[in-house]
Amino acid sequence: MSAGALAELDWRNLISQVSDRTGLEAYLAQKPQTLYCGFDPTADSLHIGSLVPLLALRRFQQMGHRPIVLVGGATGLIGDPSFRRDERVLQSNDVVRGWVEKIRNQVAPFLSFDGENAALVVDNFEWTSKLDVISFLRDIGKHFSVNSMIQRDSVRSRLSRDDQGISFTEFSYMLLQSMDFLELARRFDCRLQIGGSDQWGNIVSGVDLIRRVLGRSSFGLTLPLVVKSDGSKFGKTASGTVWLDANKTSPYSFYQFWLNTADADVLQYLRFFTFLAETEIEELNVSVRDNPQLRHAQQALARAVTTIVHGASAVDQAERISLALFSGAIEELDESDVEQLAMDGMPTIEAVLGRGLLNCMVDAGVVRSTTEARGLVLSGSVFVNGRQIKDVHETLGLETSIYGKYFLIRKGKKTWFLVILEK
Repeated sequence: MSAGALAELDWRNLISQVSDRTGLEAYLAQKPQTLYCGFDPTADSLHIGSLVPLLALRRFQQMGHRPIVLVGGATGLIGDPSFRRDERVLQSNDVVRGWVEKIRNQVAPFLSFDGENAALVVDNFEWTSKLDVISFLRDIGKHFSVNSMIQRDSVRSRLSRDDQGISFTEFSYMLLQSMDFLELARRFDCRLQIGGSDQWGNIVSGVDLIRRVLGRSSFGLTLPLVVKSDGSKFGKTASGTVWLDANKTSPYSFYQFWLNTADADVLQYLRFFTFLAETEIEELNVSVRDNPQLRHAQQALARAVTTIVHGASAVDQAERISLALFSGAIEELDESDVEQLAMDGMPTIEAVLGRGLLNCMVDAGVVRSTTEARGLVLSGSVFVNGRQIKDVHETLGLETSIYGKYFLIRKGKKTWFLVILEK
């Protein structure tokens, strides 16, 4: 079983660091084991970077191991300083508690909570909130050397900055995360922690704490942080962060993000974010090499990840919207499809019934003047709800709207905007 788990991560390029590879292989081979990964509630949703460790937990569970998701209700109140340039803004307890519940519900569909290796979701606020400061300093703090802590890359980078140091609050984060590992080792015999490579210092500190307090060996494994080949930040678009919450990033926009993946990145993303077999990914690699214009790999990636996060019906909807916009068959769109477009950042304005099309184009900012708009209409370059418009006196009427209030207007081949009738 160990060879399967680590070999699977190996070919997917998902192993960044391991505290003791030989020991971990032997440990996983003995029997189904327990591992965990922590997710701090820094917002009311996780973003797509969190998929790498979430899916890694799922991979381990598929091979018979028991995953634990730790939602950091306590550590979320402190803030992880790892490789940040400045201090986090501290949130109130009520805000963090609300975020904890949303993330707890968000991670649940990724894992199975049935069977012998049923997943668990825990909140470190449960044990941390009960610990008094004297006990924390005596029982946990005494095992940590400040000399060693300040040598961790995540801390040292902050200490070397003249404009930003590190508060004792964030400096203590390493102790809290290490204590989490110790607590899970006590409660569930959990002896493997996984996380992003920026968590290496925190993870190995937990390994050391378990050795000192319980006299047991434990293990840490980190996963690579996702980077784009062009140097731009992964998980960001022109409209902002790509979230897992469908109310923050619609399934259509989510699908489009993956569909727009560069050829240079798509194979790595197929390994990181899907459960496609090695042979399937190699076939897609051949397609990227020989027929990149077909974008088969990007389509497979978008379908697979959107299905994992939002379900197969979301893929159908995303592809329907894409086809309708590409072909101009706006009548194929459901009302919920149009609402998604508005949510995703398609330029949207409100207008009164009877407003002139030329004025709407100016209002939306797609032209500088009604004179420019008039020229585009006369040249046949403007479409309203799929109809080519040649009349410069065209107005917004209920009979030409879709669902009694929407007008999807296209200028040229690619410039879209949405007009919603005012109530």
